[in-house]
Amino acid sequence: MKDFVDTHVELWAGELADLDRDVEGITVRLQVVTRYLERRREAVLATYGLQLWEFKTLHMLRRGGTPYRATPGRLARQLGMSPAALTNRLDALERRGYVERTHDRDDRRKVMATLTRAGSELWERGIGDILRVENELIHQLPTTERTQLNDLLRRLVLATEEDS
Repeated sequence: MKDFVDTHVELWAGELADLDRDVEGITVRLQVVTRYLERRREAVLATYGLQLWEFKTLHMLRRGGTPYRATPGRLARQLGMSPAALTNRLDALERRGYVERTHDRDDRRKVMATLTRAGSELWERGIGDILRVENELIHQLPTTERTQLNDLLRRLVLATEEDS
């Protein structure tokens, strides 16, 4: 069975004599799957009136465990962004009632961003739908192939971690 990536690889193999067809096919397919999942996640979140960046911010707060809070500096590092940009995100999420900022009880200079009940409920609904989207795609493969693919991708991720 052929997909459009096979056509892409054939086209470029004719132009680039040294092209490793397997490398090109794998990397393009990884990009296609990534873009597909991004589009589907964005569509799911749009049904809740959320953009992906908003969900990622809620996700990072939820990831920290109860009481679902973090300093803006920590959130900025986790999201790979500047503290100033994160301030704008938190402002928007706070206006919508999904995040609350308070001063730390022990150190009034420290600000904490906390996921509100509304933010947590919204995250739970969104993550449930996102997991369904991911399951629909990945369950196109039988269990043994999913396990094999997961193991192979882990090896590639480990190679990127060694390079970092």
